[in-house]
Amino acid sequence: MEMKLWKDKRERDMYDNFAELYAIIRATEKLEKAYIRDVIVPSDYEVECQKLITQYRTLASTLKDIVPSIERFADTYNLDCPAAINRLVVSGVPATVEHRAESLSPSANSATAVAECVQNFITAMDSLKLNMVAVDQVHPLLTELSVSISKLSMLPPDFDGKPKMKDWLARLSGMGAADELTEQQSRQLHFDLESSYNSFMAALPSSVT
Repeated sequence: MEMKLWKDKRERDMYDNFAELYAIIRATEKLEKAYIRDVIVPSDYEVECQKLITQYRTLASTLKDIVPSIERFADTYNLDCPAAINRLVVSGVPATVEHRAESLSPSANSATAVAECVQNFITAMDSLKLNMVAVDQVHPLLTELSVSISKLSMLPPDFDGKPKMKDWLARLSGMGAADELTEQQSRQLHFDLESSYNSFMAALPSSVT
């Protein structure tokens, strides 16, 4: 006897979205394990991981009222995927982005890398001033900034820009793509960007400024 899980199209769409979310979580878990076991090259891992993160963020926006907690969703459907939860919800960026500095070449401290970082700081701050506060607008800018910061191994270990950007990326990853920062959140992010930028400029050796 065939049993239907839904009574109407709305419920059917909901279960279809649940299936997509389930698949994204499982795929991310397998991808993380493949990366850890070195069975996928970092460049391919980064592309696929970023794609899954983007898909998750789009779907999470659609399901935000039905699935307020991804951890609870995982428990409900017996998904033992801690690496995926960390990558999709906590980190919000591929592992290669988080640990870029570990495999950088000496050329990473070039004036070009510094200029790229400065430009990303300015772009992020200017975007907030223009009221570009939707998550899918802010998240890519902070990701680019985090990547450019990680390229500069000359920065001191206590440079506060790295943890601040990581915290903001984690916070944004828990929101839907269409969600918008509140005025208070926007002001706080701009303040964190500005203070991090000032610390960044102060930390640079005189030879590259």
